[in-house]
Amino acid sequence: MHEKNIHFLDKIIGCRHSRNRLVKFGKTSSGRKRFRCTVCGKTFVFKKYRVKFSDFVAFTQYVTSMVNRKKIITDQNITRPTLNTKFNLFFDHPLTAEEVWKILPPTISKKADPWVYGVDGKWLKRQGVIIIHRDVTHGENLFWSFHKSESYEALNNDLDKLSSLILSSSGNFPVGAISDWKQAIITSVASHFGPIPHQRCLSHVLRLARRLLPKNSPMPATLGLRSIALELKSISKLKELRQWRKSLKSWHKQYEYLLKQKTLAEPGHKKKWWYTHSNLRRGYRLLTKDQPSLFVYLTNKLVPKSNNSLEGVNSHLDQKLGDHRGIRLNQQVSFAFWHLTLGGDATDMSKLRKLWDYWKKKFG
Repeated sequence: MHEKNIHFLDKIIGCRHSRNRLVKFGKTSSGRKRFRCTVCGKTFVFKKYRVKFSDFVAFTQYVTSMVNRKKIITDQNITRPTLNTKFNLFFDHPLTAEEVWKILPPTISKKADPWVYGVDGKWLKRQGVIIIHRDVTHGENLFWSFHKSESYEALNNDLDKLSSLILSSSGNFPVGAISDWKQAIITSVASHFGPIPHQRCLSHVLRLARRLLPKNSPMPATLGLRSIALELKSISKLKELRQWRKSLKSWHKQYEYLLKQKTLAEPGHKKKWWYTHSNLRRGYRLLTKDQPSLFVYLTNKLVPKSNNSLEGVNSHLDQKLGDHRGIRLNQQVSFAFWHLTLGGDATDMSKLRKLWDYWKKKFG
């Protein structure tokens, strides 16, 4: 009876020869499990691959896109299936944010420096979202998780865990927050961190304003409101804010009638009427609803005006995932978790060694 040692990933794979299903077929004299192909009849004894630190370093370089698989295969003189065997071990067992917090404690867990909390989501198409929580003051990722949506339940669950980590270390809670101002985020932040100053990201506001108020619009009212909206990014003093509010008030006085115009529906239509200039109304409401949240940065210098710190993380992660198109959802999530763990950098060997020692002890 033919026996052959092949690698495996802690789970049964198909026959190396016929690619058909394997079934359990007793044990060898040493107690190792034996499997038999249901078609060709050959038996196999699976041998677990012992991953090395050099494999971990290669994987971290791959995650941060310092090298691609083709270069690693050439440098190590191995086949692609062998490389997949090594990398799948790390894909199958990413470290959680709680574990990384203990292995590599962030600045806020060691120092009492004031800091600002930021949160944003990286959507994986329509399959789900990776919610990233970050210390935007020191530029460190604090927590991350994968959910089906940016719901209150998901955010509340994350902040429960993050609050516990902060309490168990320094108790150094944030003095401010910045986000894209979704209601679930506003409620979650207030319930966990109290009534701290919460800045609405101006980058998100301007992005939406450009979409609602196109620059090629034939309406002077739309062009005027767009110009006022784009002035948000240049406001740096309270005096400039007063002038901006004066301009917005003047615009409203001139074009208020457009905001109230309605279109009557034809008989048989489900709706009886709707606002004629709905996007113009939305653009005006964008600049007036919760207006104080747009200018928190003017009175709290530690709070930034935009969430560019997290926008950069999302953009970088999106680029890296784009470099490795075609991987399954679970591997995309694992890839993102490793990328956030490393902070986009795989050159600090002391940091990699700490992560490796923990991973090897738990999964190796």
